[in-house]
Amino acid sequence: QVQLVESGGGLVQPGGSLRLSCAASGFTFTSYPMSWYRQAPGKERELVATITSTGGSTNYADSVKGRFTISRDNAKNTVYLQMNTLKPEDTAVYYCKVQKWGNDYWGQGTQVTVSS
Repeated sequence: QVQLVESGGGLVQPGGSLRLSCAASGFTFTSYPMSWYRQAPGKERELVATITSTGGSTNYADSVKGRFTISRDNAKNTVYLQMNTLKPEDTAVYYCKVQKWGNDYWGQGTQVTVSS
């Protein structure tokens, strides 16, 4: 079955960096685009970044453009989110997602807290 496991979250000061990882299994990773979402307390889940199956194309929410970078290693079945110049408003639970045969599969999420 599809399994997505996020890691790499934590507490970081404003201006700092974190790299999130999402290890995927249970499907042909190289065939599917992958996405990162986030959900802050009291807010709806929002799309942060997407990457095509080959990694050749990426898209970002306006709020993270120029600060976050999504990438993938198809040999390791892993997608990453490099987050730089973090702001308090980036505080959220971050999830990776794959859509397979019309169904959305989510990881358990990893908490990112940006605070001094």
